[in-house]
Amino acid sequence: MTTVPAGRPPAPVPVLDVGGTHVTAALVDVGADRPAPSAVIRLPLAAHDGADAVLDTIAEAASALPTGHDPCWGVAMPGPFDYATGVGRFTGVGKFESLHGVDVGRGLRERLAGRARRLRFLNDADAFAIGEHRAGAAAGRDRVVCLTLGTGVGSSFLSLGRPVHTGPAVPPSGHVHHLRVHGGPLEDTVSRRGIRAHYERLSPAPDGRGTPDVHEIAVRAEKGDAAAALTFRYAFDALGQALAPWIDRFEATAVVVGGSMARSWQLIHPAFTAGLASAGGPDIPVSPARQPEAAPLIGAAHWARNAT
Repeated sequence: MTTVPAGRPPAPVPVLDVGGTHVTAALVDVGADRPAPSAVIRLPLAAHDGADAVLDTIAEAASALPTGHDPCWGVAMPGPFDYATGVGRFTGVGKFESLHGVDVGRGLRERLAGRARRLRFLNDADAFAIGEHRAGAAAGRDRVVCLTLGTGVGSSFLSLGRPVHTGPAVPPSGHVHHLRVHGGPLEDTVSRRGIRAHYERLSPAPDGRGTPDVHEIAVRAEKGDAAAALTFRYAFDALGQALAPWIDRFEATAVVVGGSMARSWQLIHPAFTAGLASAGGPDIPVSPARQPEAAPLIGAAHWARNAT
């Protein structure tokens, strides 16, 4: 663990939040639980590029941060990934396939030329959950389920601020995307592709126009499009049904939801809570994230700072 001389404020912790379309680098003040406003770098990232191109872009964002930070980095990465060794395990998931079998940690340390003594990796949903527990909607909760809704469903089962990945109270690896609903994988229903496909079945697009994306479907639902409203209701009612037994088994006291889809909270919340209730789930608060952008950065910083 990094030690700090008495009277001197701790150096900010450098972090990376790697997503399918972008990478964010930041310096986080762990005492205040916030990224330094002048030290947040966000670059587009092409998840289908070759390994060198992907690592070059991540390192470019990291190198753009001011110097004088802690030498141990926190890095939030989507799965499948070997977080202990820093090696990619991406196969059959449609993104970062070029990083399969690649030692991402070594590649980034080489590119950062002495600015990184160590990189400590964690799942991006776990980073979000830890951040929300430190400074967001999960604060003060001893057992909470955190969800990230984007291209798919990310999840973290948090006990006293630490992710739980094993045991009978959580799904395999603590990840709900392994669950099934309506006879198929959960992400066939609750995902960008699942929502678009369901809307297309209810309201086929005129020739040449293509199926709208999730944000546009949400806009249509809010404007009274019945097919769009039914699409959201179907997807998030299913999510509530799938999660109900696990929320109960984990004895969660709250559910916190983030990710790009959570911006359509007025559509998601009633459907999710209805599905949760219909499947016999507990009556607990279901809240939107309070720090949707900063939480993964804060969580990654604490993960790095607590490394021994």
